[in-house]
Amino acid sequence: MSTFKDLMPHHPVARTVAEAILDQLDACGVRRIYGVVGDAIFGLLDAIGKQTKIQFIAVKHESVAAMMASAEAKCTGKLAVCAAQMGPGLANLINGLGDAFLDKVPVLAITGQAPVNKIGTSFKQYINQQELVQAITGYSELIVHSDAVMDALTKAIHISIAMDTVSHLSIPSDVFTMKTLVSSNEPTPIPDGKPCTGQIKKGLQIMYSAKKPMILMGNKGRFLSSEIQQLAERWGSGISMGYGAIGIFPDSHPYGLGGIGEGGNPFLTPIFRQADVVLAIGTTWWPEGHTPVNAQVIQIQSKLQDLGNGMPVDCGVVGNLSKIISQLINRFESYEMNQNWINQIRQCKQTWAIQNEEEGNKSGYPIHPSRIMRALEQCISLDTVIALDEGDSTLWFMRNFRAQCEHVLLSTNWRTMGCGLPGALAAKLCMPDKHVICVTGDGGLAMVLADLLTAKRYDLKITVVVLNNGMLQMECNKMVKKGLTPEGVELTNPDFVMLAKACGWDAFRVQSKNELEGLLNTALKSEKPTLLDVPTAQISYPNYQNS
Repeated sequence: MSTFKDLMPHHPVARTVAEAILDQLDACGVRRIYGVVGDAIFGLLDAIGKQTKIQFIAVKHESVAAMMASAEAKCTGKLAVCAAQMGPGLANLINGLGDAFLDKVPVLAITGQAPVNKIGTSFKQYINQQELVQAITGYSELIVHSDAVMDALTKAIHISIAMDTVSHLSIPSDVFTMKTLVSSNEPTPIPDGKPCTGQIKKGLQIMYSAKKPMILMGNKGRFLSSEIQQLAERWGSGISMGYGAIGIFPDSHPYGLGGIGEGGNPFLTPIFRQADVVLAIGTTWWPEGHTPVNAQVIQIQSKLQDLGNGMPVDCGVVGNLSKIISQLINRFESYEMNQNWINQIRQCKQTWAIQNEEEGNKSGYPIHPSRIMRALEQCISLDTVIALDEGDSTLWFMRNFRAQCEHVLLSTNWRTMGCGLPGALAAKLCMPDKHVICVTGDGGLAMVLADLLTAKRYDLKITVVVLNNGMLQMECNKMVKKGLTPEGVELTNPDFVMLAKACGWDAFRVQSKNELEGLLNTALKSEKPTLLDVPTAQISYPNYQNS
């Protein structure tokens, strides 16, 4: 079997810097670069056009390129890459890079820069790009010599992967086409994260003391559903979800209680606040007012820098999450569970299940948001990828959608509007055999409408469901709640159906309450990207936080 070293030239071969960059990215498993063409990256684009291993995904706006890179990293757990013009191109990337930075996924941004002899001058579009991105990157560097590129690129890749963060390289336009003899580097292995035995022992002692245990799951535990079910059943623990962790654990499990806080189970807070021990797995979600004051908290994270972020921690365990959970499971074979606590968990679940079922059966037209989520739940396949936008549509989804094993993408911490469509596009590129659906509001979709054409360009058969109520509903209702006068919240929308059709999509509008499921099924079966416009009732979400 060939190794990386076998594939590398035995003697230095002159390549352009752009070619060297692509060779190194290829060795790291990168298959796409998202971006918009600009003259400062012509050399990189020329090199991409001369090879076939890495595809350039040309989008309509750089913010979409960065959001797609962030979504790819969330889907795969691997490095994703975006590229842009200097100055305004990088400025437009910032929204998506902020999403990757706060959601802690590995993304590399490559941007052009002024020619070497123009750096620091009044050359068009020149700005100190390292200062511009300082707040949303773990590493950013300006490269001014062809032979320095490989070391800087290797460092950027390693930091992004090791720290789950954003790295950025500014490369002057003329450097891309310069020659270099520097060889590519073998990808640096990232330690598997062997957990500290002492911390696991301490965590177990706290867990043994629990009378009212609770597990709090985050997105980092996405592939640990069966292990966490087993642990909960042996420990006698309820299972709650951090913000946006919906879909990583089946709603049908008897100990599964849904989300805590905004967008969650409204009956969970009273029982969660009673917990005396909380095991937080791959999350920093600790919503004020919903969490216990005196509980001991054990936090399990794969990266040291995530320990203690946003929550009190009595015991922190760092390492491979699967290995840690397996060790915990093996120590609970003869544990005596608190049956009264289990009964409270079951009562909480049953109470919410009854109300959730009622909410999902709301009648009327325009259609109630809960009713739309119930239709989605009934029509999509279990392995569907669901990209959520930011806004009321996301809160209603997390509240009422009874997930099983769907893969849900969203902007967990950055929470940018407009992320739904880019997330769906990237997910379809990463997982072409899966159904991919975007659930968005009319305000979020309007921010990225031009990239409906990106779906057509690359034949990405996704489904977009638009909750169309002509309003920035979340902003309107929060202003009213604060005693303020809503201003700027009414939307002027296009005809989404006509617009989508003009972009080469199939598109339908729900004309009555009885058409919802039928048109949704039609949209899901289409052989083209398809948009479903759902006139939605202007309903205030019942559990807004104060923020």
